[in-house]
Parts: sequence; C-alpha cells; structure tokens
Amino acid sequence: MSGVTVRVPAKVNIQLAVGGARPDGFHDLANVFLAVSLYDEVTVRPAERLTITCEGAGAAKVPLDESNLAARAALLLAERHGIAPDVHIHIAKAIPVAGGMAGGSADGAGALLACDTLWGLGSSQAQLLELCAVLGSDVPFSLAGGAALGTGRGERLTPLPVGGDFHWVFAVADGGLSTPAVYGEFDRLHAGARVPAPRASEPLLDALGAGDAAALGAALVNDLQPAALSLRPSLAATLDAGLAGGALAALVSGSGPTTAFLAKSAEAAAEVAGALDASGTCLATHVATSPAPGATVL
Repeated sequence: MSGVTVRVPAKVNIQLAVGGARPDGFHDLANVFLAVSLYDEVTVRPAERLTITCEGAGAAKVPLDESNLAARAALLLAERHGIAPDVHIHIAKAIPVAGGMAGGSADGAGALLACDTLWGLGSSQAQLLELCAVLGSDVPFSLAGGAALGTGRGERLTPLPVGGDFHWVFAVADGGLSTPAVYGEFDRLHAGARVPAPRASEPLLDALGAGDAAALGAALVNDLQPAALSLRPSLAATLDAGLAGGALAALVSGSGPTTAFLAKSAEAAAEVAGALDASGTCLATHVATSPAPGATVL
C-alpha cells in the first residue's frame, strides 16, 4: 500500500461541565461532544524515518516533531506491535489550530487509523479507542465522531442519539489559547469555592435527541467560557456579533478561542457568518453541520 488518507472531524462541546482539579492535575468532566463537518485530512506513506509536514490555515503553528499528536500516535501504535514507525505523515488542516475544536486530537486519531490501515494491523475499534485514550482526553471522540458524553477527563465515551441535523457557524480568533492555561484560569477563578461534580444536562440531552435546535440553544453551556473570556476579553464582542446576526445561541468552543454559533437553518447560518465577517471581530468563519462521522479512511 503506497499511502492511506483519513478524514477526521472537528468537535464542538455543546456542554462542558468541569469539576474541581484532581490530584493528578486533570478535571472530571461531563463533556457532551458533537462532531461537525469541518475536517482535517491525515495521509501516511512509507518512509525511511518518521517525518511530518503540514499545510493549511495555521500550519505554521503546528509542531513538526514528536510532540505532535499524529507523530505520537504513530510511535505508540508501532511500539505496541513491535514495528518501526517509518512513515511520512502529512496533515492538511481545516480545523482551527489551538482553537478549542480538537484539531490536534483529530490529527492524532487520524494518524492512528491511517497507520493501522497502512500497516495492515486490523485493530478493532475498541483497541484503537484504548490507544486514543493514552494519547489524550479528546482523541477517542475524534476517532468515534457522531455525538457522545465524555466522562472522566473526557476519554470515557457513551454514544448519544441525535434526532436531526444542527447548523453551526464557527468564528476563528486571531491567535490561539492554551488549553492548560484556560484550565489554570478556571482553577484561579474558583479558588476557595466548592466546585460541584459535573453532570450531564437532561434538557440538553433531550434537545439533542429530539433534533430541536431552539431547545438545544437554550441549554448550551461551557464552564470554561468565563476563564477563556478572562484571558481573551475580546471574545465577548464576537459572541455579541453572532447573536446580533441571528444566532440562536453562542458559546466559546471548548477551551477557545474559537466561538460557536447555533443557527436555526442553513440559510440562517449563512446570515450569521456574514454578520460575523462584517463585524471585524474575528479572523474567519466556517459554516458546518452536525453530527459528522468520526475518522474515516478515504
């Protein structure tokens, strides 16, 4: 086989309930993931040694060494099977870099599936999900796609039913936000306070299952949003611009700084994107639908 290309989706957290810091530094989560139709493509080919290249928006910010989750995925899979990780990994980016949409995690999941296919290993979905959890909290969902509740630090997934398509606009900020920095700010903002154990929202799960965009919009919540706004106050203007442009609801996507806007239809999403583009409060916009499939061999 000369090469394998895998398409892998971005995610939006339609609920991100965050507990207090654990002794290991992580936080327990009730994390409702929804995969959206904004994709990276990861291609792996045989090579003399492990190398990485990247193209697309934000590519200059993507590490091209073994700190990249795609490289770590190849190394982990090769180690588990006692083979050499001699592949060239090429990442074509469409998911915002450091934007809170799990672009790095998507690349890790894509590289894992691509290498498994290239090397003819035939790993089961359960085996790949186990390796994804070793790589990072969001990597299992990037492999699985669809909709799921993530518990623990987000890596333990329970698939969720979705009753219809949802329409989104994502506004990309100028520059990224560090996920550890946002969690650190969350801890600072909650210092001395009792942080309740995270629980999934029943109204949100009901709206998701019914395909009810208005009810889903009313239930969207991200416990990291105050921390992201504290570190990047300018995001408030972006959220306001999208709501003024007709969005049903707006929130920071994950740890940010990408902001997500739920629209009632494809036509409404186009109008929201136009309003955001005209507002001058963001770098670019992307229109997408959900749910989207997980990592897929093309």
